[in-house]
Amino acid sequence: MLNKLTIKNIALIESVTIDFLSGLNVLSGETGSGKSVIIESLNFVLGAKADRSLIRSGQSDCYVCAEFDVSNNKSIFDTYNEFDFDCDDLLILSRKFDVNGKNSIKINGNAVNVSMLRKFTRSLVDVHGQSEHFELLNAGNQLKLLDNFCGDDAYSLKNDIKILYDELRAVNKSLDELGGDESYRLNRLDVLNYQINEIENANITENEESELQGIREKIKNQEKILNSLNSIKQTINAENGISDLILLGIKNANLISNFAPEYSNLYDQLSNLMDFSDNILSNTQSMIDGFEYNDYDNDYIEHRLELIKTLKKKYGNGFLEIMSFLKDAIIERDKLNNFNENAEKLLKRKDVLLHELFVLYEKLGVLRRDYALKLSNNVCNELYELGMENAKFEIKFNNAPIFENCKFDSPNGYDQVEFLFSANLGEPLKNLSSVISGGEMSRFMLAIKAQSAKYNDVSTYVFDEIDAGISGKVANTVAKKLVKISKNTQVIAITHLPQISVYADNNLLISKSEKDEKTVTNVKALTSDDKINEIVRLVGGSLDSKSAREHSIELIKEAEEYKKTI
Repeated sequence: MLNKLTIKNIALIESVTIDFLSGLNVLSGETGSGKSVIIESLNFVLGAKADRSLIRSGQSDCYVCAEFDVSNNKSIFDTYNEFDFDCDDLLILSRKFDVNGKNSIKINGNAVNVSMLRKFTRSLVDVHGQSEHFELLNAGNQLKLLDNFCGDDAYSLKNDIKILYDELRAVNKSLDELGGDESYRLNRLDVLNYQINEIENANITENEESELQGIREKIKNQEKILNSLNSIKQTINAENGISDLILLGIKNANLISNFAPEYSNLYDQLSNLMDFSDNILSNTQSMIDGFEYNDYDNDYIEHRLELIKTLKKKYGNGFLEIMSFLKDAIIERDKLNNFNENAEKLLKRKDVLLHELFVLYEKLGVLRRDYALKLSNNVCNELYELGMENAKFEIKFNNAPIFENCKFDSPNGYDQVEFLFSANLGEPLKNLSSVISGGEMSRFMLAIKAQSAKYNDVSTYVFDEIDAGISGKVANTVAKKLVKISKNTQVIAITHLPQISVYADNNLLISKSEKDEKTVTNVKALTSDDKINEIVRLVGGSLDSKSAREHSIELIKEAEEYKKTI
């Protein structure tokens, strides 16, 4: 429920903080005092479209903060989890809007956008006349309300349907993994066979690409390579080359090797160097002798390299990835080839599930239609009590499909519903979203909510213009229905009628005053004495009138006595 609303710089409001209570909260005040601005501010923080006209004259921005107790609102905790927010029983929404059109929105300190804000607020407040939070304008919510009205019978059926529906989805998933329908399966087999044949026929080896690239480079640079190798050979083996110079050193070292150990070591080192030089010469000669690439067809090398390049583009960035792709493709092909054997049981189970689901869909459809008639009659009776003797309300269903046409795409059955309403004699029934809002629409919503409040996830109802066009006995009936609703759901109502104000658990007076040559809106929570004075004003009496005060006190007393009976 809404605990607190803080408003700054919206219309005539400079800065106010309003504390709301559970039960029935009633806002009253003179016409033009700013009651509607409070509802507009609430809509703003709940995610309604904002424009610069909201901002108080002379100010650069406006701000609203709303604090909600959501400890009993399961939907909010689902939304917490959806956005990975820390769950908290206190939900704090704040929204700031400046003259440049910039929004700053936070939920429990987390910055969010308007779309995310609305996901949180859709189950918080139902504000009559505002489509953003008018839950019953949504067809899905209409069906949900009807199902809740059906009670445990619908809950049990929907639970059975969900079990079968979940199993059907699992079976369909398994069938898809096996290859899906025959057309898809055959197309997929064609693709897999092509891919497998292409890889297998290529017959590539792990190091083939690098080896071919090496051969290509040697062929491309063979003249340069041979010239370099021959130059190395000449450097070692030519007259006065490296070999001759090392040999001369060995001879000189041998002349002195007996005179000291270090001379002997020098001789050994030069001998080893000579052996090393001979090895280099031998290896170089082998490279020269072995430089024969006539056996390699250059076109063949280029063809193989291009083939490997193509396979890498299609199937993986290297030999191992290509082989892994081949392995997976073979496994999938085998699975598809064995489809009939593997799928037979799944297809039989699917057929059983579809028929069992359709039976439950039909049972749920019959149940809904029976309860829809009961709900329609109950709402019409409520409307009659509210002074709308000629109002009509019906719940329209789609045509129930036959088995062959049923989509089986929902765990909620095949039904679609539409709430239709007509306020006056001779007016055709229309979809709720087509009905013009006003006092009659407010009373219709009151009738609906009188039947649905205990089933609805919404924790706060807001009624604006609830008293339009009513008085006397009907006004008293409206008040009593608001009291009944407020036992399960917090209610905030704006009214000009004493018959409604007397039933309030929390009376809030909206008034205007002048400050610094500007008009400002004020909000005051009324004490018991203040409430009496406000009822006197609403009944049109004078505060100095003893009879008016006694009448007001009597009205409040009767209201309190009635509330004790609920």
